Parts: sequence; structure tokens; C-alpha cells
Amino acid sequence: MIADLETAMRRLPLLAAAALLIGATPAHAAPEPFRVEGLPRGGFLTIREAPDPDSAPVETIPVGRRLLGFGCTNDTPSGNTWCRVKFGRSVGWARRRYLTPD
Repeated sequence: MIADLETAMRRLPLLAAAALLIGATPAHAAPEPFRVEGLPRGGFLTIREAPDPDSAPVETIPVGRRLLGFGCTNDTPSGNTWCRVKFGRSVGWARRRYLTPD
């Protein structure tokens, strides 16, 4: 019985990692190029740590710049569609309404 408990404890980190990967499916979609648009000229799009406008900012991206998207979801507190994006080395979430396929 103790051996079974020890085996289960060793597998726990693997199970936790698998659960995170399953829950993060949109973030693992094939990369899709986007351009930031739909904001005033000279404006910036803020990407955030989570798909929520109250989440901490990660980076700001000038209008017209390109970035990569890795899947979108509308399963968010606000019900708005957010996409997992990468700009340079920064990774976060951006509102889909400001992303135009490039």
C-alpha cells in the first residue's frame, strides 16, 4: 500500500502537467499571422496575462504591427473572444476584435 502511494505521488506532477495542456488547447493551435487593427492611429493593443481586461498587462503592440496567434476562445468571464498571441518574446492574450488575419 505504501508503494502504491509512493508511485501515485511520483506521477502527480505528470498528471498536473497533462491537465494543464488539455485545458490550454487554444494556446497550442497552429500559428496564424495577424495584424493589429481597429484602434485609433498611433494607438496600442495591450496583451494580457489572461483573457480578461482586468488581467495584468504583458506588452503593448502598436497599430499595424504583426504578431502570431495560437487559437482563440470566447470561454471567458466577459464572453468576448480572446486569442493567445506572441509578439517578439512576449506571450499573452489579446481581444480578437483588434486582430486582422495577415
